[in-house]
Amino acid sequence: MLRFLSYMASLALFCLIILIVAATYGLSRINITIPDYRQLANYEPAVTTRLFAGDGQVMMEYAAEKRLFVPIEKIPDMVKNAFIAAEDKHFYSHAGIDYTGIIRAALGNLRNMGKGRRPAGASTITQQVAKNFLLSSELSYTRKLKEAVLARRINKAFTKDHVLELYLNEIYLGNRAYGVAAAAMNYFNKSLDELTLDEVAFLAALPKGPNNYNPKTKYDAAIARRNWVISRMVEDGYVSADEAAEAKERPLKVAEHKNGFLKDTEYYSEEVRRTISNNFGDEALYQGGLIVRTTVDPRLQTIATNAVRKGLIAYDKRHGWRGAETQIEIDDNYRENLKNAKLTAGDETDWQKAVVLKVNKDKAEIETDKGETGIISLSSLKWARHAEKGKNMGPVPSAVTQVLNKGDVIYVQNITKDDKDKIKSFALQQIPEVQAGMAVMDPHTGKVLALVGGFSFAKSQFNRATQAYRQTGSSFKPFVYLTALEQGYSPTDLILDAPFVLDQGEGMPKWKPVNYSKKFYGLMTLRRGVELSKNLMTVRLAQDIGMDKIVEMSKRVGINNHLPPYLSSSLGAADTRVIDMVSAYCVIVNGGKKVPPYMIERIQDRKGKTIYKHEQTPCPFCAADKWDNQDEPDFQVVREQVVDPLSAYQMTSILEGVATRGTGAKLNELHRHLAGKTGTTNETKDAWFVGFSPDLVAGVYVGFDEPESLGRYETGAASALPIFYDFMKEALKDTPDTSFRIPAGIKLVRVNPQTGKPSAPGDTVVITEALKPDFDFNNRQRVIDDDDSLVAAPEQDGSSLQIGGEY
Repeated sequence: MLRFLSYMASLALFCLIILIVAATYGLSRINITIPDYRQLANYEPAVTTRLFAGDGQVMMEYAAEKRLFVPIEKIPDMVKNAFIAAEDKHFYSHAGIDYTGIIRAALGNLRNMGKGRRPAGASTITQQVAKNFLLSSELSYTRKLKEAVLARRINKAFTKDHVLELYLNEIYLGNRAYGVAAAAMNYFNKSLDELTLDEVAFLAALPKGPNNYNPKTKYDAAIARRNWVISRMVEDGYVSADEAAEAKERPLKVAEHKNGFLKDTEYYSEEVRRTISNNFGDEALYQGGLIVRTTVDPRLQTIATNAVRKGLIAYDKRHGWRGAETQIEIDDNYRENLKNAKLTAGDETDWQKAVVLKVNKDKAEIETDKGETGIISLSSLKWARHAEKGKNMGPVPSAVTQVLNKGDVIYVQNITKDDKDKIKSFALQQIPEVQAGMAVMDPHTGKVLALVGGFSFAKSQFNRATQAYRQTGSSFKPFVYLTALEQGYSPTDLILDAPFVLDQGEGMPKWKPVNYSKKFYGLMTLRRGVELSKNLMTVRLAQDIGMDKIVEMSKRVGINNHLPPYLSSSLGAADTRVIDMVSAYCVIVNGGKKVPPYMIERIQDRKGKTIYKHEQTPCPFCAADKWDNQDEPDFQVVREQVVDPLSAYQMTSILEGVATRGTGAKLNELHRHLAGKTGTTNETKDAWFVGFSPDLVAGVYVGFDEPESLGRYETGAASALPIFYDFMKEALKDTPDTSFRIPAGIKLVRVNPQTGKPSAPGDTVVITEALKPDFDFNNRQRVIDDDDSLVAAPEQDGSSLQIGGEY
């Protein structure tokens, strides 16, 4: 027996030596592969970049991981206490590893052995930091041993508050939220300091498995876990029993998030996103936690979006019904099939997807994907003529069956006038194929206040205001005439409106531009050439002053840096972007100063340091440490003067005439000081209107992405001007009407608009003309005709003044 005991003791000693050797070797191997924990000293997690509108509202967020970093001193004690109670009650007393917790977990695992349960862990918050930041999530003893070693080292190297800060900002809490601040916004739409006890306890319940406590799918489990956390907080002395009882009684209400971002700013936000990505890189954009202040005005953005959609829908209905995009069988599964049916994106509208259940001559019975039922009456379908090739249409429908069929999946809009009606009325709708771009700017600063890139961002992310280059048509003409005004021409000078033929050289056909009306009106004033958009007058003027000067003007105002020096360019044959045209018109109304468009006011990094600022005007006295009765800093933002201010005002006055008695005369209905110019390209493929009030410039382009005719009569006045009209009507609502600012030196003289001479008794039409101080009616009046000669102006009265004209 003694011999046996001696043998067992020797064997135990041998095993102990082997165990020590193995442990020593294992620890040395682990030490080699353990990551460097010192990187946690400079923790900079991937943080959400946020875009803010001009009024401070959140526009959009971009993130690889949705996280808002909050320093530990800014995290409320109740939040810290809840997580400590739930995850690591001895956090502030242990050395990174809770040995008592390990023994408790081990005993529990022994009791559960063979029951198929996942082994319980005893990871402290420090160990979870080690795992989340430095290790993988594999279930192995090697990883647990590494975790323990790292936890001990982290505990020695960093303060408890720093470790807790790492944990509370890094941990994943479900619903795409990383960190407690993002989770508070995602689940409750609150900041951390707004959370109640029951809400904090729910967040603290999530680290063990967010999917296991999803309040939408596992409400009872979420409530039970939340209440368990509240009980632990009572045990640890963080809250009273009465506070806990009250919190446990509260239902778990999670905020609904359809879209927490600013409405109608998708195109604007995407343009800003591209700008940041191109200049700072994707890492800064998606992980840098940038704070981006933009120039968008949410009110104007919504007005612009609504105006564009209204205009495109109106155009689309003028060209008929293209038919249902898809059909489904009306069987037992039709409701499910309706929900799954795919239509062109129309999420931004208040339309609903619906299916036709029954149809007869007078009405169609429909049901929406939301379960609403109603009818579409024949009287609401007058627009739904069959769309045919060449923008032609069939006859007005005489029966609903000519438009809709059973099983058609369509878009509808609720037009029920009285909520008490038992049967709801719906209107048939379709997503327009035509597109548009619109930009709105402050002409004095260059701020882009609104941007619309198309009918629907969900349908197409291509931005027609900033990415599309289109021929400008007659909207370019003001810069031809502005060039002439700078060269000494006057609004009262006469230009011949008659056939024009240009020999383009051997083997080339002769170029014969025509007016839209195919008519000619003889000698007319320069002003009337713009107001009535006369092509032949514009070409003659361009030839007279020289295309080289017009090319230089185009470059100066930022329309096109490489304008082809051909006479056709004077009629808008070259292309540019909407945003560039709007910026160029800013030069006209602001007195000739160049204001490049900008959308980003300031960018700050995650720590609040400004890394980009648009306005770079030097102001050495603005950075004073304190105010000591010194004068306020006096500085002026200097803008580059690119056009003579007197010539700029003359063009402003002429363009006001366009809006008063020319191709934009519809704007008269608004009874405001407005100005602008229509534009239409060959075969009516592009329609434009760019215009302004004294303090707001807006431009609209309408056309197809693959250029094709908009239709014979779809000119700038018909397609684009109504959008500008609707925008200005709402944008200027409840604001006082103001006149355009007149620079010093301009003489306002009453003249006959037909002859350009001072008004005389008997003139039936008289206008106030803006003339430069050196203009003298006693000198000969410039007349541009085919002989390019200076002759006396013919005596004419104003009775033949034409209202309207080219478009």
